[in-house]
Amino acid sequence: MAAGRERDSLAGRLTRYARVSASIGGVAARAASGRLMGGKEGAVASELKRALGGLKGPVMKVAQMLATIPEALPADFARELSELQANAPAMGWAFVQRRMGSELGPNWGEQFSTFDKTSAAAASLGQVHRAQSLDGRALACKLQYPDMAAAVEADLGQLSMILAIYRRLDRSIDTRHVLTEIGARLREELDYELEARHMNLYAALLAKEERVHVPRVLPEVSTKRLLTMTWLEGRALAEMESAPESVRNQVAEALFRAWYVPFYQAGVIHGDPHLGNYTVAEDDSINLLDFGCIRAFEPKFIEGVIDLYRSVRDDDQDLAMHAFTTWGFERLTPAVVEVLRTWAEFLYAPLLEDRPRRLQEIEARGIFGEDIAREVHRRLREEGGVTPPREWVFMNRASVGLGAVFLRLRAKLNWHRMFHDLIEDFDVKALGKRQKAAFEKAGVPLPQ
Repeated sequence: MAAGRERDSLAGRLTRYARVSASIGGVAARAASGRLMGGKEGAVASELKRALGGLKGPVMKVAQMLATIPEALPADFARELSELQANAPAMGWAFVQRRMGSELGPNWGEQFSTFDKTSAAAASLGQVHRAQSLDGRALACKLQYPDMAAAVEADLGQLSMILAIYRRLDRSIDTRHVLTEIGARLREELDYELEARHMNLYAALLAKEERVHVPRVLPEVSTKRLLTMTWLEGRALAEMESAPESVRNQVAEALFRAWYVPFYQAGVIHGDPHLGNYTVAEDDSINLLDFGCIRAFEPKFIEGVIDLYRSVRDDDQDLAMHAFTTWGFERLTPAVVEVLRTWAEFLYAPLLEDRPRRLQEIEARGIFGEDIAREVHRRLREEGGVTPPREWVFMNRASVGLGAVFLRLRAKLNWHRMFHDLIEDFDVKALGKRQKAAFEKAGVPLPQ
């Protein structure tokens, strides 16, 4: 009977995918015929949101990823897709029991002192249940929904169609590497054993950061589709928006170091800016909760980030060209580099002034950086477009995602000194050695 229900569930899932494929295909056909064109990107974006809106799960995660990658989509697309909700319908208790049994065996319940029947949180690929270990520790058990590998592959097909619609509208950004990069990261998120190794890597890299906490993995009750870790108690990050300025600044500084200490010390970054991936402990320190979307970079990429900062600081066009070339941008011309520097100047502006300041001192409208991204799009279109490298996708997403959090916290910090504390005496060869040692110890593959 259970097997029949699971087959029915899969059949229902496939039916939904067929329906959404048809809906997206209809949007694509109308865009191709010109009925949604005529410069009205907003009409296409609205139709696309309606086509996607009936389906939960990975396709929503893909759409939201696109919405939070600055410059990857026109602002109208980003705004519409950002409103989609990614969470899939929660699994009921009977289904959870079957899933836990398939991961830990029929006597799985004996490996926990308690296990909550109701999920504490749900997301696009799985849901979290609170539990207690046999020795009394509070636990979080992240259990993947069934058939997720097939669902992800189907949804990446939908992403290909979404990007095809966009390319019909706007050739300023060649998105072929965007699809490759999102596909690689989303497939990695299915592997909870890899996420456990990422968690161990971050625990080591942030061991000296007293205001940043990483859960501890329990490998004896974890599998490729079940990740059990210690529960870190905390409040939602959004609750801190009404806290005193001194507290908001402490939280923002801890977040800055949680993201950028691993980046400049070992070439790795937390690529998902979702507010739900962080909570605030009782002492206003930060808990990092999710390590599914981690992006590692070769040392030369980090060197390029610093070179680009120096090119903005020193108004050095040649160094900017060198930095973008090091990253792997294609179709670069001096005019295109000048346009890209507009975006770089926006991102690096808070790092140039040695004083406490807001991240953005002019009131912004809409999505963080939306107005600048719109202008960059327009100018790139005029210059014939550009092809960003894979590495740009999540680096840019992470930078702007964190910036949006800082704006919500209204943090006022000396970003210049915080940044320079991390890049002083930077040496690309030393970074390579540190990265190799840290990754090998954690069992994480080095970036290729």
